[in-house]
Amino acid sequence: MTILITGGDGYIGWPTSLRIASQADDRVISVDNFARREWVESTGSTSALPVSSIDERLTAAREVHGLRNLSFVEGDLTERSFVDELLSVHEPDTVVHAAAQPSAPYSQINGERANYTQHNNMQATRNLLWGLDEHGLTDTHFIETTTTGVYGAPEFPIPEGGATMENQGDQDEVPFPAMAGSWYHLTKSHDAANMRLAHKQFGIPISDVRTAITYGTETEETVSDPRLSTRFDFDYYFGVVAHRFCAQAIAGYPMTVYGRGEQRKPFVALEDAVEGLAQLAVSDVDDRPADHTVYNQVTRAISIVEIAETIADVANEFDLGVEVEHFENPREEDETHKMEIEYDRYDDLIDGQSMTFEEGMRSVLATLVEYEDTITSHEDRFLPGVLTED
Repeated sequence: MTILITGGDGYIGWPTSLRIASQADDRVISVDNFARREWVESTGSTSALPVSSIDERLTAAREVHGLRNLSFVEGDLTERSFVDELLSVHEPDTVVHAAAQPSAPYSQINGERANYTQHNNMQATRNLLWGLDEHGLTDTHFIETTTTGVYGAPEFPIPEGGATMENQGDQDEVPFPAMAGSWYHLTKSHDAANMRLAHKQFGIPISDVRTAITYGTETEETVSDPRLSTRFDFDYYFGVVAHRFCAQAIAGYPMTVYGRGEQRKPFVALEDAVEGLAQLAVSDVDDRPADHTVYNQVTRAISIVEIAETIADVANEFDLGVEVEHFENPREEDETHKMEIEYDRYDDLIDGQSMTFEEGMRSVLATLVEYEDTITSHEDRFLPGVLTED
């Protein structure tokens, strides 16, 4: 058995590679082109936690966890020839597709980056899906981390999967309408549609894992050695809101809540995100989904202002005095939207969340205090700024 993980150098992809390799006797092959490192550098920012080279990471994985079944291949999934070679040589039984340009703000900067984001993300997914069919690998379980952002902000509960539509007495289950609000999120809306088509047209078993805003600095595997750390971005473009707030607390910088901040967003801890992907990847052939299945990779919804207030409270335990300030919202969004989202299927997959949001923020702050100098030297990246030239 062979498990292929794309985006294996990324924030979720790297710890997922470690988790899967530690749980499976199968060959685990991680794939990446290191673009995430370049994107963050282009914003003038950096990871708060030092990110080791892939060679150092693999060496540490062998030395610390005895993972001799984990290897790495460098390549660009938008290149069809590379994908063809990858699939023909390794013939994976499972693909965990976590490779993408993941930042909505980055995709919104200008037309060039919007075009790049859409080409990069959708071309990679199409290459993989068509490649599986053309190489006779239609039994391969294809698992992709899309995003809960495909749902937008509807005024009714979001189902975990399709929605039932009725017209003139007849009804059927249809895909939830794509209501994405950024050029990045639209790439995942298109991916979701393409995966549904690939299942219908090729018969490929699909798990569409719609990942919520993910927070955390470590997992059970990465905490064992600094060389195994995953990245932690805190800038405006690549740092998710909870991470940016934690970094602002470390730097003694006011936490910047845009607008009222009462809108609720879905969240999941890194540990719980990694565990769900691993459970899907290592499941026996007879136990894994044979159909097209949607998972809402969520453990709770929380408002932006509640995030800031929770972090402010936890920061007191670290003698970090931090204030919450409201700024004009640069995004067009409902600042009072109370999102409701179903996630029973995903909750069953991970057997319940591993930590509360407060516990997660405490863990993040405990890690970040060691990297205060890195954060304070880049505190100008908390807000939108001028990008470096490519």
